[in-house]
Amino acid sequence: MGEIIDKAKGKAKQVEGKLTGDDARTAEGVADEIKGNLKGVVHKAETAAKNISNTVKDAFRTNSKT
Repeated sequence: MGEIIDKAKGKAKQVEGKLTGDDARTAEGVADEIKGNLKGVVHKAETAAKNISNTVKDAFRTNSKT
């Protein structure tokens, strides 16, 4: 959820920076948007790792019963 907020905040800062001619504010917005994108990637990686872990655990449980 944090990634969505960071992306939206970043977009808003970029627009504000462009409207006011404030390059620092525009850059801050870009950084926030990148931060949001990274949070999304990390979340997806965490989910994938949990899924792999659960698959391996299930495989061991199934094999140990036979």
